[in-house]
Amino acid sequence: MNRKAKPFVLLLVLVLSLGLMAGCSTQKTTETPSTTPSASSDETSAAKINVAVYGAAGALTDEDLTVEKMLIYAIQDEFLAHGEYEYILQTFGDQNPFNNIIKAEEQHIAELKILFGKYKVNVPEDKSREHLILPANIKGALETGVQAEIDNIAMYKKFLEQDLPADVKSTFALLLKGSENHLAAFQNNLNKY
Repeated sequence: MNRKAKPFVLLLVLVLSLGLMAGCSTQKTTETPSTTPSASSDETSAAKINVAVYGAAGALTDEDLTVEKMLIYAIQDEFLAHGEYEYILQTFGDQNPFNNIIKAEEQHIAELKILFGKYKVNVPEDKSREHLILPANIKGALETGVQAEIDNIAMYKKFLEQDLPADVKSTFALLLKGSENHLAAFQNNLNKY
């Protein structure tokens, strides 16, 4: 391994380790852990974000992004992906690649919660159930997964064009890479149809 790659690899290992530790302590509920209150309450955050648009849909239309808003859009989109894949697994049984990707979505949420704590932003309530697309069959589920990951990738690419703190930028880049892997998995499974 060359000298330039070592710091990046060490940072990546550190971020993943912290995410795993945070992920181990989270429970699968719709309650969110309390973080240190910031100057903006949940109501203030909601006022800044059009609640009719959620996750990537909101981020891709928002022309006045802040770190706080990006974190909120990102976790909303990860909540949405998790909720979609959870619905699919409950409805259609244990299906590839949903059974693996749902675990990755839990990890993405845990990694984002670390940043919420650091930047003293309140984690929003998981309202993804209000925005779910409920596919009729596995092919529709895979198509939904493809589109969700395309939107998620576009969101993270837009975020990475912004002026970001280094840790936020590296987390978004890591989540973008994960979404690219998820997209490939969904496309490969969809090609079987």
